[in-house]
Amino acid sequence: MKKNCILLRYGELALKGKNKKEFENQLVNNIRQKVKRFPGTVVTKSPGRIYIDLNEEYFEPVIQACSEIFGLVGICPAIRVEKDWEKIKEAALALLSERKERVQTFKINAKRADKQFPIPSQEMNHRLGGFLLAKLPHLKVDVHDPDLTLFVEVRKEHAYVYGEDLPGLGGLPVGVSGRVLLMLSGGIDSPVAGFLALKRGVELQAIHFHSYPYTSERAKQKVIDLAKILTRYGGHIRLYVVPFTEIQTEINKHCYESYSITIMRRFMFRIAEQIAKKHKALALVTGESLGQVASQTLESMQTINAATTMPVLRPLVGMDKQEIMTISKRIDTYETSILPYEDCCTVFLPKAPKTKPHLDVAERQERLLDVERLIQEAVENTEIIDLRPEDEEEFSYF
Repeated sequence: MKKNCILLRYGELALKGKNKKEFENQLVNNIRQKVKRFPGTVVTKSPGRIYIDLNEEYFEPVIQACSEIFGLVGICPAIRVEKDWEKIKEAALALLSERKERVQTFKINAKRADKQFPIPSQEMNHRLGGFLLAKLPHLKVDVHDPDLTLFVEVRKEHAYVYGEDLPGLGGLPVGVSGRVLLMLSGGIDSPVAGFLALKRGVELQAIHFHSYPYTSERAKQKVIDLAKILTRYGGHIRLYVVPFTEIQTEINKHCYESYSITIMRRFMFRIAEQIAKKHKALALVTGESLGQVASQTLESMQTINAATTMPVLRPLVGMDKQEIMTISKRIDTYETSILPYEDCCTVFLPKAPKTKPHLDVAERQERLLDVERLIQEAVENTEIIDLRPEDEEEFSYF
């Protein structure tokens, strides 16, 4: 008897009240979208569980796909059988027999979700354990630290037997929390911030500021590649590439060098706000970590934030660099992030950036610039790149 389905468990969603159905439906839709490339795959939902029926040859790819879906806490390759005690015993024996070389101790964890089934949970534990010990005498029961926990779930339509409960990403399904705009550089931090924002159920779009020819086309491609990696977790991501060369040149020409990063970031926030509002994003997301660099002190954040009225989310604000790098490696953005192509934040980098900039000084400096024209031209010439996990890039203009 072979595994014939994947049982998916979700955690946080189960605690939702009247909106629970909306969250569950979004999760099911996300799963269907993720696994649609595997022929014959069918996703169904019952109270508290989601199931995937699929061809045996796709088990490993589908499990990998499910491991990239926010909202799931457990991924369980299972044997589904009729609600018949003999069939359940047969499935349990088949599952343990295929692992007899690796499993010496086990325990049973049975759950009778369907109270019409005649055998209670604890009795199932004892009866099934005794049956397996008789059939596989090399096994021993260890309820504290077994080599394998054998799960049995008797639900309304079928019974499920499984021995693996692989961890999911947790969080909320992408799409239940509104749309945000991620300020995506080519560094390590901002892709991680995007990943963590996705974990809270947002729909992610991204904006990148490109200073050609000071930054190369390879630097732009690096950002596209980072956004493409994030599509594994967030599905379709729209990337806005903003021409930023003239703005940086004007700042460098007219403003205090020590304030150049502050004023540059204020321009970025203004442009991002305009694009976010046009495309119905409700907040900006940045990769800032408090105190990490000059523009990420509280004083800098306060002065830069004053340029926008939108909420600014900072998922990394309390993390150190090592914590951020660990996540970056886990989500496969690290190797791309460390490619040696400069982004616009390293162009005209001042020798001594102001770590505690004053808002009134920044505003005085900006009066030397044609702020409205520079912002409007940047917005009008923004390039749009639509990215999907399975598609080639599509290019258009704002």
